[in-house]
Amino acid sequence: MLATRRLLYEALRIRMVEEKIIELYPSDQIQSPVHLSIGQEAVAVGVCVHLLPTDWVFINYRGHAFYLAKGGPLPEFFAELMGKVGGLSKGKAGSMHLADPEHGIIGASAVVASTISHAVGAALASKIKGEQDRVFVANFGDGAMEQGVFYESLNFAALHEVPILFLCEDNGLAVHTSHHERQAFKLDKLLESFAIPYLQLDEGYDPEKVQEIAKKAIDQVRHQQKPVFLKITTARYREHVGPGEDFQAGYRSEELMNIWKSKDPLLNEEVALDVFRDQIAAEIDEALRFAHGSPVPTINDLLTDVI
Repeated sequence: MLATRRLLYEALRIRMVEEKIIELYPSDQIQSPVHLSIGQEAVAVGVCVHLLPTDWVFINYRGHAFYLAKGGPLPEFFAELMGKVGGLSKGKAGSMHLADPEHGIIGASAVVASTISHAVGAALASKIKGEQDRVFVANFGDGAMEQGVFYESLNFAALHEVPILFLCEDNGLAVHTSHHERQAFKLDKLLESFAIPYLQLDEGYDPEKVQEIAKKAIDQVRHQQKPVFLKITTARYREHVGPGEDFQAGYRSEELMNIWKSKDPLLNEEVALDVFRDQIAAEIDEALRFAHGSPVPTINDLLTDVI
């Protein structure tokens, strides 16, 4: 299917970009800690394919995939990670604070769960202004669901009926801590108490299934202008922060990760995806030329854009 090919192309593009980051990281060209989305790309592409240019996504610090899937420019992305003046935020934000309002990507934050309330506020402002058909997405990991602002945001969004999609990428971990060590609540019961519709998908490796359930959730928010919660189970292939693997730390199972990888179309359809690789690689090379050619900031840039 053409739709599936597009989704796979976008997912492969994200993975190849992050693989390039891994390649560059030891050279210290990347001037920022990175939280990689490898293994979770299907969620971003499956959701963003149904978002309009006027829709906003509030991403978190593991936000490369959503930034790219929503249309964020690649040259400025690499320049930002390299701390260059040509970056999205002139090199001052780095990987964990990506923002590109022109493409509906509203600032990420290194503070867990902090952008959820921002998304709710933006959705409320849209409702007050009488805008129609807009959707605001709060994207967060399952570790954000222990933060107080998460519950406050659910309550406020439900009370004021704002057009927001609460989107949880559930990789089962908050840094090194699993669900059973940190969550006493049942998510379905919690959302039932707020009367927020709850959708979930376990096959977060499958971009086609993600886009199907994402369409249902986004259409419901768009047409009813009320909150919906979508949880998608996924897997983080790399360490919490950084380019490596950390199975030696003992907090997660390499065997279980390999089961997930056995279902990953980017790994299991490599030959079919080869048709895309040269085009994506050329785009990455061009973006890196821009980033490498962008000047480094000077002392005169230190206090610019600071309020």
